[in-house]
Amino acid sequence: MKYSTRLSDAVHLLLFVHLNSGQPLSSEAIAKSICTNPSYVRQMMAKLKAAGLLNSNRGQAKPSLGRAAEDISLLDVYRAVEGEKRLLHLDTHTNPDCGVGVHIQYALQGYFDRVQQETEGAMQQITLQNVLDTYHQEISYGGHTEN
Repeated sequence: MKYSTRLSDAVHLLLFVHLNSGQPLSSEAIAKSICTNPSYVRQMMAKLKAAGLLNSNRGQAKPSLGRAAEDISLLDVYRAVEGEKRLLHLDTHTNPDCGVGVHIQYALQGYFDRVQQETEGAMQQITLQNVLDTYHQEISYGGHTEN
């Protein structure tokens, strides 16, 4: 199963821009940091810019955050790059002749809705500043913590 890394990449991009504030940053330089291609970075930047999370001017390689890091939540970033895409998805291709297959999706829907709501609430509380603070702690301690 394929999973999306757009949220992780978008946070990386925003923090890379923030940490290199005022310096020229081409999509090529950002792509090198993320280990992706510049086209993907430009698409991501366009979505972040449309959401007001990133400032950039065509022809000038000096992007900046659209708001202060403490005013950008993970949910803001998620919605910018994933839209209203849900975290969990029901399998709508189950066997209609199977009693379990017919009813399991209805049984799961409420739980999936609850997970979505709780996750979005948690993501709303985590800001880019929180991630940046943790990043600086990681650099200071020279390692990562297990959560």
